[in-house]
Amino acid sequence: MRMGSEQVGMVLGTEDATPLTFWVGVAPDAYLQLDDTVLVETPVPGREPVRITGIVQDVRARHEGASFDTDVFLVERGVLPVDTAVAAQVVATRFEPEIFVPPMPGLPAYRARGADRDEALYFDRIERRLPAGLTRDGEPVFLDLDFLDGSRGAHVNISGVSGVATKTTYALFLLYALFHSEALGAYRANTKAIVFNVKGEDLMWLDTPNARLTDEAREDYERLGLPAGAFESVGLWAPVRPDAGGQAIPQVEGRSEGVTAYYWTVREFVRDKLLRFCFAEAEDERSQIADLVARVESALDRACEDDPDHDATVLVDGRVVASFDELCELIAAEVDVDGSPWRGRVSDATVSAFLRRLDAARFRMGHLIRGRDAEHPERHRIDFGAAQVTVVDIHNLHDRAKRFVTGVVIKRLFEHKERMGRREPLAFLVLDELNRYAPREGWSPIKEVLLDVAERGRSLGMILVGAEQTASEVERRVIANSAFRVVGRLDTAEAQRSEYGFLPAVTRQRAAILKPGSMILQQPHIPVPIQIRFPFPSWATRADEAATAGGDVFERFRGD
Repeated sequence: MRMGSEQVGMVLGTEDATPLTFWVGVAPDAYLQLDDTVLVETPVPGREPVRITGIVQDVRARHEGASFDTDVFLVERGVLPVDTAVAAQVVATRFEPEIFVPPMPGLPAYRARGADRDEALYFDRIERRLPAGLTRDGEPVFLDLDFLDGSRGAHVNISGVSGVATKTTYALFLLYALFHSEALGAYRANTKAIVFNVKGEDLMWLDTPNARLTDEAREDYERLGLPAGAFESVGLWAPVRPDAGGQAIPQVEGRSEGVTAYYWTVREFVRDKLLRFCFAEAEDERSQIADLVARVESALDRACEDDPDHDATVLVDGRVVASFDELCELIAAEVDVDGSPWRGRVSDATVSAFLRRLDAARFRMGHLIRGRDAEHPERHRIDFGAAQVTVVDIHNLHDRAKRFVTGVVIKRLFEHKERMGRREPLAFLVLDELNRYAPREGWSPIKEVLLDVAERGRSLGMILVGAEQTASEVERRVIANSAFRVVGRLDTAEAQRSEYGFLPAVTRQRAAILKPGSMILQQPHIPVPIQIRFPFPSWATRADEAATAGGDVFERFRGD
């Protein structure tokens, strides 16, 4: 037994002890709570003693000597003499050496501390530790980076109720730990992250310290070996404002500086075959629209020539296609002709559905595609390499435009990693509302790209950190390829779905009452999920939290 571990009770003999589960009677002057680590050494005839470590999964208390419910009132008045017994159920996590025997009744049970705790949670086997949070008693919890960066596994999935589960905040905490710890070693400087800002402008302040950070939160960061501050290298991108005429002004409200407007050119739209992302809502796999879109993309690429006089436009039969509106008119005219090679043999109903959606895209996201009015378009192309964390704001866009931007950005990043042909440098993709982009039913071009990321991204060093309210609505293969599963506050009905089968029954009940900042973490090394908490963000999450280096609230333009 190592120094620091303390005896808290004995293995019960009134309950069956098995190699995987046993009960510990808790001493009157001690306690055990959920997620505590327990150590028992049991003798084995003819072999060395076996160290069994485990995690407390349930705790109960009851009167011994009472038979009826009303006896509790007699006990209170001193009429009925009874004893109070407290017992904890322990689920075994590790055997050293691996001899799977039950602990003998009457053996002392210890709360594991220090090196004993690290052994119980396999932290002693982790060579590259990434801080993941703190236990409820303030002890650090680590992830094995080998299962995150693609060496042995990859991807993180986070589920929970919107606004309460703090899914995006925890995803950002993991990024902060990656970029401000020594876990990545020499690869840290070149590692990149792309984050989509889907709600408000919360993520547009990552480069600013949080003025409301408390001393208690700073102590939490210190326990985890992390500095408390803002992200050091952040690039902020927002969609071009639709009513800005020919100027490329970012569509933001709370922040006026440090944000670059993004858009695509007509030439990029044609050459990169981006039309499919205008039709990114989930379709029945038998639908002919996807075939028609692919045919139109190829026909466009063949028919168009690059305009020698402008980097953003193309030529068709010598005529300049100078805007997205003109490009849509060209497509509609060609597709509407029966027997056209652009159309193929699809039905009139399919063509009508295609044209309706093309018109909707023209109206909802036409400002994101520029032609002759694009000046220096290379300055407004989202640059993944300029900063360590790239934030792409889409919260002001219509759903159709959100899908377009998300699909195009992920496609470009994935193709970039494919061309590189190696894992390093790593690229982390943080995407909220995963059920919107990779739904369980139907097909879409974004879902196809995300499946590629989930299934092949590990070998390419592209890591998906996905979040959603309901894992039951996300494509199964995306969930199944996630090495780490994290759960915040869950809806009670959702918690009973098979997607949460990794959670024991008592843990599912706990998930319904978790507070913001508390998560349940399942990772490959530990067979039992454990509850953790993570520190309050040390970076600003809204304008009134933004601070200068001196700590004062930094008043910025807020549009008022």
